[in-house]
Amino acid sequence: MASDEQARSAAEIVAAEWSAVLSYGPDQIDLAVPRTAYAHLPLRQLYPMVSHGVLYLSRCTQWPWTRDVGTAYPLVKGGYRVRRESDKTLLGEVDSVEEAYELIAATLPDGCGPAIDGTPDDL
Repeated sequence: MASDEQARSAAEIVAAEWSAVLSYGPDQIDLAVPRTAYAHLPLRQLYPMVSHGVLYLSRCTQWPWTRDVGTAYPLVKGGYRVRRESDKTLLGEVDSVEEAYELIAATLPDGCGPAIDGTPDDL
């Protein structure tokens, strides 16, 4: 079990990364995506990263990141496809970014809490 000092440092790492992601410009990600995810407290406690215009959330702060939290992929036709990569589960297709992150928050892994400072092996 993590000590208060370790938990604080993990929370600080996550907060600093959210600050960076929320400051990205539209050339990196649709600005509504991180803002919408951040509005959900359980998601705000996870470690965020952006690649190819997609926001990924991890339960740990170090690589390799967890892949058991849903990810919203924008669709060309509009809306989002929400998938969980760990088991290749399609969680759903939704029309809005708000619906995508509501779905992700509703399908978090059992026992999912704030991100830890470590790798998936430390969970």
